[in-house]
Amino acid sequence: MARRVNVTPFNWPQAIIMGKASIVKENRFTKRREPFNFMLWMGIGGSVLIFTILLAVYTLRKSAGVYWTDVPLPALFWVSTFAIVVSSLTLHLANHSFRTDRYPQFRLYMSATLFLGVLFVILQFLGWRQLIEAGISTVNNPSVGFIYLFSGLHIFHIAVGIAVLSWAVYQSLKNSTYVDAFVFSVNPPNQLKIKLITIYWHFVDVLWLYLFSFLLYHHGF
Repeated sequence: MARRVNVTPFNWPQAIIMGKASIVKENRFTKRREPFNFMLWMGIGGSVLIFTILLAVYTLRKSAGVYWTDVPLPALFWVSTFAIVVSSLTLHLANHSFRTDRYPQFRLYMSATLFLGVLFVILQFLGWRQLIEAGISTVNNPSVGFIYLFSGLHIFHIAVGIAVLSWAVYQSLKNSTYVDAFVFSVNPPNQLKIKLITIYWHFVDVLWLYLFSFLLYHHGF
């Protein structure tokens, strides 16, 4: 709400300036935005664009039907999907604990999220191993190559998330006392970092669910 100013013949220029200032301040297009938050969403948008193009290429290549055989996805991809879904839940609980000053629970849930992220990557690589042991090759069958491509590119995104989660776990262990943890939690830059980590991790979770659903639709169970 704009500040009320008593306008007189002597102070009307001040009233006009303050009125304009209040209008600029409340304008959602001109107000200052957090640059790191903006950069994160730009990065997310770029990743969505890349995967959208790759999925379109997949669809076009499959429609050509030349040297194309759909193969079932590795069974361990189901287990890895379960792991990353649970990791989003543990991260949500970690955020709730962080906001309610329950720091031991914050450390526990954040560590669990990191563990599940690492487990997801391991299960993905073991899924690749299942394909290799089954004799499924990319030779004359680009559909298998797309499985590796989608999974590998997503693993890269997960690796970034694991790196920032490692920082959060390290900070939670470093600030083990209640006073240190409280000081850490009320620091606005730290609050922003936890918020951005949460947004990014939920994004890679949703991204994998979409990729997995897409692959299931085309490759079957």
